[in-house]
This record gives sequence, structure tokens and C-alpha cells, in this order.
Amino acid sequence: MRKSIISVLNKTTFYSISTRLWHVQHAPELNFTYLCNGKNLDDISANIQRRKDPKYEDTKRKFLSEYPKYEDTKRKFLSECKNIPNATHPDIIGYNDEPRIVKYIGEKKEFKFKPKEFHEIAKRLNLIRTEQLGYLSGHRSYYLLGDLANLEHALTQYTLNNLIRQNFKVVTVPDILHRDIIESCGLNTRGDRTQVYQLDEQHGHDLCLSGTSEMALAGFLMNRILLEEKELPLKLATVSRCFRAETSSIADEKGIYRVHEFTKVEIFIATKPEESNKMLEEIRNIEEEHFTTLGLHLRTLDMPPHELGAPAYRKYDIEAWMPGRQMFGEISSCSNCTDYQSRRLNIKYNKIDGSGSEFVHTLNGTACAVPRMLIALLEMYQNDNGTITVPDCLRKYLRNKEVIRRQKSVPELMLIKNKK
Repeated sequence: MRKSIISVLNKTTFYSISTRLWHVQHAPELNFTYLCNGKNLDDISANIQRRKDPKYEDTKRKFLSEYPKYEDTKRKFLSECKNIPNATHPDIIGYNDEPRIVKYIGEKKEFKFKPKEFHEIAKRLNLIRTEQLGYLSGHRSYYLLGDLANLEHALTQYTLNNLIRQNFKVVTVPDILHRDIIESCGLNTRGDRTQVYQLDEQHGHDLCLSGTSEMALAGFLMNRILLEEKELPLKLATVSRCFRAETSSIADEKGIYRVHEFTKVEIFIATKPEESNKMLEEIRNIEEEHFTTLGLHLRTLDMPPHELGAPAYRKYDIEAWMPGRQMFGEISSCSNCTDYQSRRLNIKYNKIDGSGSEFVHTLNGTACAVPRMLIALLEMYQNDNGTITVPDCLRKYLRNKEVIRRQKSVPELMLIKNKK
């Protein structure tokens, strides 16, 4: 008898537990897309009314009274969900706070004299103006003069030509974007610590200056089913101005190393999810080969999780050796953002098997950030007489100029302080 009772109890307990587990594991998959859409409230209410059953009236009353609370909760929940960063590639989780050096490329140039820093070189050759600009354009701004300005345009044209050979399509993008585009790409535009410049409300509601053209390219593709699967990857490139309200008190970041406005060549790729890891390696190889043709000594870093920002799943930084500063300085990065941006901007592609559409994975990379490239090139190619040798690959963009000497035709900058 005792065994029988225990057996029954055990069997009853088993069924009770298994029933509870079934309910936990098999929550009803209701049509929440319909039920939780405020546009359908009148339709739901009218449908209940047509059933003419008193038991539905209480449900109707509770449903309609709770919906505003649900809407507010959903809005807050989605707002917080959007602030959660992308997942992290498993290979880099164990890096802690230090990047891993992937490789060194090229050799450090040996100088028979003590190499000078960029700012001293450029000032002696009358190629740049950074002082006394407070009343003109503010802190961390600059003028490039004569051959240095020409070198900027040579770099952007040379970079674009290299990318075109890699089957990138060139696009011209706006530098003023709505804050929703910027935030959907993973950058905060609100609060005291934002690096985003915002336009005054009288010039347009929620408009900001773009910090990188990656955001304009992503915005260009928003709310679209891009392409058929066989047409991916979509590879885009652009030249734009970048605006960043960032500051630094680090001595190594003085001069034009970190500025509020600069020219940059950016690449942006949309691809299939299963191809994005391989595509990141392709972008890294493109950047490394491009910088190598300019004769720079490089190192590539696989960045740790805390350096990824919100959107990146994995990111590589490429640093160039700057002989005058005796340091490696970042000149480029490339990131795989997986579906972080495409889900927020609704960018999809049609699957080749006809099973529907899927979110693309987006990637981006810096092909040429002009100020830091100028620092690296002038310090690398300086001569003991103060001149600069023009790299072979850039000469055809500079009317075959081989050496940059002191500018004589550029007038000295004269400023008069405004008085109220």
C-alpha cells in the first residue's frame, strides 16, 4: 500500500511538474503584431461588440484601459533595447583591455638626422596655419596651404581610384543628417558627452552634422529591400567632411591629429550575414595594401571589446609609424556591424531561394582620413634640408611634382579681433 501511494504521488507530482514546464516552454504564440498595434484598437473593439457575449465586455474594457500603459512600457522598453550594444565576436572576448597585434607591415625608415614632427615641418614650409584662428573658426581647426592642400586632394583622388579598381561604387553624400539616422548607426546625439554637432532648431528639427559618411550611406539604404542575394555584396565609397565635437589634452594628439572637421574617404559594404566575417578581412586587406603603396610602416590591431563602440561586432585599427613623434598613430579602422544598423534602419535583401527577405550585415572602413595621413607622410618623407619628397604614386596627381619646398606665394594670415 505504501509503495502504491508513493507511486501515485510521484506520478501526480511528475504530471504536475511536466504540465507546468509545458506551459513555460509553450507560451501561446499570439498575433502580437496585430493585437499590439494601436491602429487596430477600433477594429478589435468592434469585433468584440459583434460577438454580443457579456463575457467579452470585461475583456474589452480591461484591454482598452491597459493598452495606453502597454504603449508607454513598449516605448520605454524599445528605447532601452536600442541602447544595448552589438554582440561581441567570440575570438576577442578574452582580450581584456589590450588589443592583439595582428601584424607589422614594412620597416621603419632609418634617418641620418633627427626627424622633425609634422607641425614643425609644415610651419617651416608655410604649408599650414593653426594659430590665431579662435575668432575665425574656433579651437582645433586649420588651414592647409599651397602644396599641402594639393596633397590632400591628391590623396583623396588616389584613394578613390584604388577603390574603383576594387569594384566600389562612388557616391556623394550629405553632411547634414537627421539625428535618428545617426543614432540608428550607433552614435549618441544627446547629453553633455555627445561628440555630435547639432544644428539650431530654427534651421531644422533634429538635424546634426555627420561625424562620418558611413551614416549617410547607411541612411541612403534605409527602409529598402536592397538587392537580390546574388547581387551582394554592395560596395560603396565616398569622400566627405566629418564633424566631431571631441577634445583631447594628450600631447601626442596635438595639432591636426585630432580636429573638429576633416576630409575622409569612407567605404561601406552591405552583404549576406554568412559573408560578413570574411568581408571584414577583405576590407582590412584593402586598407593594408593601400597604405603600403604609400610607403608607410604599419601595424594592425584587433581591438578589445571596450574599444568597439555600440555598433561593432569586431574592429581592426591600422596604425602608421610617425617618425617625428616616435609613435604609432591610428590612421584607419574597419568594423563589422553585423545586423546592428540594418535592423534599426530596416535594410534587407531578397533570399535567392525565394524564402523571403533578411537583414543585411553592414561593414565600414576608413580608406583615408586626411589629417593623420598628412602627418604620417610628411614625417616619413622629410629630408634633412627641410623639404618633403612626394611619394611616387602621388606625383601624377600633383603635376609630377617630386619635392615640396617652402611656399612663397601664400599670404600671411592677418586677423583683427572683433569688438562689440
